[in-house]
Amino acid sequence: MKFKDMPYERPDLEEMKAKVRAFTAALEKAGDYQEARQVFLDKDRYERKVMTLAELVTIRHSIDTRDPYYDAEASFWNKANPSLQEELQAFTAAMLASRFRPDFEKEFGDVMFVDAEMEQKTFSPEIISELQAENDLVRAYEKLLASAQIPFEGEVCTLSRMTPMKSDADDARRLAAWKAEGQWYKDNQEKLDDLYDQLVKLRDRIGRKLGYDGYTELGYYRMMRTSYNKEDVEKFREAVRTYIVPVACDIYRKQAQRLGLSYPMSFADNALEFRTGNPRPAGSADDIIKAAEGFYDALSPETSEFFHTMLDGELMDLLSTDGKEGGGYCTGIPDYRVPFIFANFNGTQGDVEVLTHEGGHAFACYMNRDRIPVSQIWPGMEACEVHSMSMEFLAWPWSEQFFGADAQKFRFSHLASALTFIPYGTMVDHFQHIVYERPEMTPAERHAVWKELMGQYTPWHRLDGDIPFYGEGQGWQRQHHIYSFPFYYIDYCLAQTVALEIWAMDQEDHENAWKHYMAYTKMGGSRAFRDLLKAADLESPFEADCLKTVAEAARAWLEKTDTSKW
Repeated sequence: MKFKDMPYERPDLEEMKAKVRAFTAALEKAGDYQEARQVFLDKDRYERKVMTLAELVTIRHSIDTRDPYYDAEASFWNKANPSLQEELQAFTAAMLASRFRPDFEKEFGDVMFVDAEMEQKTFSPEIISELQAENDLVRAYEKLLASAQIPFEGEVCTLSRMTPMKSDADDARRLAAWKAEGQWYKDNQEKLDDLYDQLVKLRDRIGRKLGYDGYTELGYYRMMRTSYNKEDVEKFREAVRTYIVPVACDIYRKQAQRLGLSYPMSFADNALEFRTGNPRPAGSADDIIKAAEGFYDALSPETSEFFHTMLDGELMDLLSTDGKEGGGYCTGIPDYRVPFIFANFNGTQGDVEVLTHEGGHAFACYMNRDRIPVSQIWPGMEACEVHSMSMEFLAWPWSEQFFGADAQKFRFSHLASALTFIPYGTMVDHFQHIVYERPEMTPAERHAVWKELMGQYTPWHRLDGDIPFYGEGQGWQRQHHIYSFPFYYIDYCLAQTVALEIWAMDQEDHENAWKHYMAYTKMGGSRAFRDLLKAADLESPFEADCLKTVAEAARAWLEKTDTSKW
């Protein structure tokens, strides 16, 4: 079935709650494992149905946030999900207490019980109204970004449509684009400050209501981190500062030399990698999709089947349009056993990166589409990002099809960006830890914290008055994960480290790299992050020398690449 033909009708919230209550009662009354198992399977099928309805709304609303029907339906689900969670938690509690738990663990593994125990730490009926308020604030932030109308060169652009101009090879035009985008954020500074201030204080209150000393511990439970903790992340951050930041600084020093500029450079100049211009896709959006079809066809029989399913079902919305949410994502539509890819093509190399990145997520979802329970289709967020970031690198042999004459330029840019991203992403995580440890901070104090962290993690940025939004330490407000998904961003950094490990394998032996990738991907969410890595014979990013090893390999590749012609 094509995505546009998938039917949606708002369900009755009370009926949904009653249905889950009935599953809970039936599980508690089950006389033997077979009876309990049937209840479990029936509940899983029903949960897929509910998730499908909710995801259809999420996708259609993000495609056009101005659509009044799906705007109203998004409001319904923002209120319904926290209310329904109370009943789902009761079922989870019944599963945890079931005398058939050993039988379930034997057949379906113990991860669902480990996860369930963690989920129990994230919810109480007392916080339903706060969860609803949190959903509304996040939605208000995302709608604000989607509504952006930026005057530039006689036209009015969305944030996504500004992206190509922000890397234009003409210095004056590029700086003007950065200033225009920054001015929109400055014009909306009060709204952005207020939304985040409300979110931080609300999340702190939720954490304290649940018995925690603020939000941070709850934030880790919400992220379902079962195989590492805050101390592990702190050690990773230290390794980033030790091994990755110096390599990233060197990348930008050499970039400044190529451009004939002094280091450190402005935000606008850091965005231009080569005087001949940054790598661009060789053709139109249709050409990119055609090249992706060739890539997935050649990569493996499994990826070929997957991508043709996406094409046949029209399960991708890729072009930037008015009213559309920014960014890109992948989600699943369980009842139809398919993923969906959302993106905002803008004519940059990011179009290829987002299609291969979200394609990695979608492929993992497709490979695990029949996994039971539905919660194990996906592993934890950090584990999911390995699927996507590694797929970007696995597409390197097909760079000529995507980029034509810019293929090698793209490879250089992609690898350099992978290294320079890790400090930025780690800084996002460090910032959030400070914010939630000190929820009473004023907006000005938060901006000062961000500016201070930039000196530690991204010293290649010159903090001057050219673009006040960035130079004054407010640039974090464009990173929607900080508002919408607290503590998520470090997952990208952990996954990027593993993806660089797979990249290094791929340079030596493509078949071996693909073997490791598939071994990792086929397990879905059946294991925790560290256990997935161990089972696929991949090194954990928390190991002492992991970051050092991948940084040295990537640096060596970059240094032997001749960039003089660019």
